Amino acid sequence: MAQTPFTQFNIPFGVFSTEEEPHPRCATRIGEKVLDLKKYAAGGGAKDIEGFIPETFAQPSLNAFAQLPAATRSAVRQRIREDVKGNHVKESYFIEASRAKMHLPMHIGDYSDFYCSLEHCQNCSAHLSMPQIPKNWFYAPSVYNSRVSSILPSPSTFKRPSGVYYKTGTEEAVYGPSQMMDFELEMGYFVSKPVPHGETMNVNEAKQHIFGFVLLNDWSSRDLQMFEMKPLGPFHGKGSATTISPWIVTMDALEEFSVPVKTIQNPPCFPHLAYGDKAKAALDIKLFVYLERAGKRFKISQSNLRYLYWTPYQQLAHHASAGCGLNTGDLMGTGTISGDAVDADGEKLELGCLYEATEGGTKSIMLQAKDGSGQAELKYLLDGDEVVFEAWCGDMKLGFGECRGRLVGQ
Repeated sequence: MAQTPFTQFNIPFGVFSTEEEPHPRCATRIGEKVLDLKKYAAGGGAKDIEGFIPETFAQPSLNAFAQLPAATRSAVRQRIREDVKGNHVKESYFIEASRAKMHLPMHIGDYSDFYCSLEHCQNCSAHLSMPQIPKNWFYAPSVYNSRVSSILPSPSTFKRPSGVYYKTGTEEAVYGPSQMMDFELEMGYFVSKPVPHGETMNVNEAKQHIFGFVLLNDWSSRDLQMFEMKPLGPFHGKGSATTISPWIVTMDALEEFSVPVKTIQNPPCFPHLAYGDKAKAALDIKLFVYLERAGKRFKISQSNLRYLYWTPYQQLAHHASAGCGLNTGDLMGTGTISGDAVDADGEKLELGCLYEATEGGTKSIMLQAKDGSGQAELKYLLDGDEVVFEAWCGDMKLGFGECRGRLVGQ
């Protein structure tokens, strides 16, 4: 069993710099080492692969590499894997991961966030005075346009945001620091092959348009969000920060973890969302959420990307279906990912945010430290709290590393 998420089966892509060489450039990660792909390519690595442009790895983002044909990217990734395994890469091309400063892996032009977990919708509806999930939710993936300026690479630190909200139990509006900071357990995926404006894409070709996946924490200010929900939906409540893990795990690495969807869609989806290969319509990616407070780590929750009612392939196809166009580097958030598993006492184990776990903020939850040394009471996040996401595929065959963010006071 692997102890690192960055095994030889992974070969993810990211962007890094060092104190000695501050210019951001492309890299991959193997274990606790970062391979400088700018140096690798300049030294002749993968130079004979058709369509590969070595200068793409010298860029401060992965956009140029992601724009290359999928077959070219796959061949380059496989060559890197073979060269590393065969000890054909100069030691001078590697640095210790602890010395690498990670950057956003792609230049992000647009960011859209979905709302596609049935269990998440059911749990939230119970505390939003909604008798049932709106009918339209079952006909197409729900999504809204989000912010790019507040997307941060892990590890990130951000200040508690301020906004307008109602005082608890009243209708008195006040402006001040949010009192109800929450995380949202999501994954994100980046567009590789663009879709020109005015055109659409076939859902069965969605994989060809996805470069790879990252972990994504869409931090949420629940009090601000509730104030803003009517009439237009959340604004500052969802816009203060979004943290993503810095290493993009490619579709090539994830393909073997393709599985059938968990939930059969009813009513049947429209033709533009009907994915043909039912056995490979979803991805089996195990997700974990931890709280770090006062030097101790507490497990909050777990889930699985497979649980989504609307899959990432359906999400992307629907996004493109109106002809808006998609550009290389566009980021899609899957929406909060919750499940329905319970423990022996009937307590839910797979809740993707604190709003669900605390039943709309009406109760606290007690967490046990992983080393058994103490407990933590949690309703919403306190200043100084760190939330850490992890994700693994198979029997820890490969993973995504951490998506880590820390909330600090103003």
